[in-house]
Amino acid sequence: MSSVNVYLADGFEEIEAIAVIDILRRADFDTNIISISDQKEVVGAHKLKVVADSIISHADNFSADMIFLPGGMPGTSNLEACTLLKEIIVHYNSQLKPIAAICAAPRILGGLGILKGLEAVCYPGNEKFLDGAVLYPGKLVSSRNIITGKGAGVAVDFALKIVEVIEGKEKADKIRISIIAD
Repeated sequence: MSSVNVYLADGFEEIEAIAVIDILRRADFDTNIISISDQKEVVGAHKLKVVADSIISHADNFSADMIFLPGGMPGTSNLEACTLLKEIIVHYNSQLKPIAAICAAPRILGGLGILKGLEAVCYPGNEKFLDGAVLYPGKLVSSRNIITGKGAGVAVDFALKIVEVIEGKEKADKIRISIIAD
């Protein structure tokens, strides 16, 4: 069974996080919601409260097949301020394990130098933070081990791209049909 660690910080964009978590679980991925703070309860940008499965200091941060970073503000800034999370991201990238980031969250990858020479997208206005990335004209893109998406409006397609990258197009298409996303 494929596994994904989803990192949440206060101020996360709810649609991006919840839609992706839902689709990953429909795909039977072991989807672990991890709070980057010392509390399991995480409050989204629009005040939706989510109870994480664990907190980052006690989570199994290095054995999942992939990590996912939702955007939103101040969620992205809070993720970016987490030293342990940045160490996890760098480790995953060094192993070429998949990393997915949507909305403003790709700026974290840009700040770590991970996007150099790769195609990437982000929420408009954050392009200046994608250090060395080749800006892709579409709404989402997979480049090497990195999947990036523009924002909340592409959350379902973004999640299906994650499923496709990890488990294949056939599985992603089955889910797409089952949720009437085609």
